[in-house]
Amino acid sequence: MIRFDVLSIFPEMMKSPIDFSLLKKARERGLIQIELHDIRKWAFDKHRMTDDAPYGGGCGMVMKVEPVERALSIIKHPDLNPLVVLMTPQGETFNQKMAVQLTRYEQIVLICGRYEGFDERIRLHLVDREISIGDYILTGGELSALVVIDAVARLIPGVLGNEDSLQTESFSQGLLEYPQYTRPAEYRGWCVPDVLVSGNHAQIEQWRRTQTIKRTWLRRPDLLEKAELSREDRAILENIKLGLI
Repeated sequence: MIRFDVLSIFPEMMKSPIDFSLLKKARERGLIQIELHDIRKWAFDKHRMTDDAPYGGGCGMVMKVEPVERALSIIKHPDLNPLVVLMTPQGETFNQKMAVQLTRYEQIVLICGRYEGFDERIRLHLVDREISIGDYILTGGELSALVVIDAVARLIPGVLGNEDSLQTESFSQGLLEYPQYTRPAEYRGWCVPDVLVSGNHAQIEQWRRTQTIKRTWLRRPDLLEKAELSREDRAILENIKLGLI
């Protein structure tokens, strides 16, 4: 089981998403635990302030270090092999490989920022890793935290109904997933490829592998540069580049 602890000044905005679909079922089955914490609980001044104006001047407000440190001193469980993550645009870009890495931890604490940013001492002294979900800015880290929770949770054995599907999903093996079809075989003249209804499983697997490589080359050629391709895969790729497939 993995325990996710989320630190936020708006934890209520995350309550609904974690109470639906796979996350809800995984929680009910004891496969994951998600705890939402209001950082204001650890702000001890009169107005429960979690932010203040930046030293040196400038626009916006900066999240204070004290409430975050106090919260971590209570929430973080050393016996659970914890990882403290700061959700920030300056972090490493989140991907499937990182999601797999995070499944090694029993507790993941996600700190969600707001306003202009964090007191740098949070970054320097309180967190183990900084994660971004992309090169854009959100109003807060809550949506980013939900992305991380969802991506990691579905990798935990038992969360998905059919765990074999993990092996063929986009990015699971470094490439994009092949096209998928279901019934009916024909709709408005749009037909399912003949090979998929042929019953020839060897040909189907060959078609899927070819489509995986072709789709990745057309949409994310950068992934092919890092992928481990077999000799057969490289032959398929060369034929794709030559327009033969």
